[in-house]
Amino acid sequence: MIEIPSDLHKGLVPLAFLLGNWAGAGVHDFPGSEKCNFGQEVSFTHDGRDFLEYHSRSWVLDGEGKKVRPLESESGFWRIDAARKVEVTMVRDDGVVEVWYGELADKKPQVDLVTDAVARTAASGPYTGGKRLYGYVNSDLMWVGEKQTPEVELRPYMSAHLKKVVSPEDVERWAKALPEDMPDDGIAFFK
Repeated sequence: MIEIPSDLHKGLVPLAFLLGNWAGAGVHDFPGSEKCNFGQEVSFTHDGRDFLEYHSRSWVLDGEGKKVRPLESESGFWRIDAARKVEVTMVRDDGVVEVWYGELADKKPQVDLVTDAVARTAASGPYTGGKRLYGYVNSDLMWVGEKQTPEVELRPYMSAHLKKVVSPEDVERWAKALPEDMPDDGIAFFK
């Protein structure tokens, strides 16, 4: 269910599907780095201004799904204009700063992004750009990232399937919003 907070900046309503805390797992595979499964936590928040704040942490998972070590972290800001053009500024823990541009798909909660500018510190590895696709599918957030370096052409390197994390406050708010005449057995919902 997509909720639109009453204090969300009106220009951000098309991106409301991203809001919240998400957690899940995915696959990382790129030449020159370890192929692995990873866990991920992502948050999209707002404070009433005209941007969403974004934070992501991921970690390598062992064969039993337990955390082994950090994989990567990134933070940034997402904006959208009246023409549904999206811009993202992002900083990653490996010393990369990126500007992404893209657009919201027509009639579906999906954002395609492409890097427009990349700045790297001396400590960061080779990287020249990328693409990302984020989509809200059956109440889940799914994404795939592609990347390129001077040695490797643009190719997928990470993808994840994330579920919305429900807080006790969410449950309380939903419980208060239930209709008074809700059936005891719940079966009536399916008739």
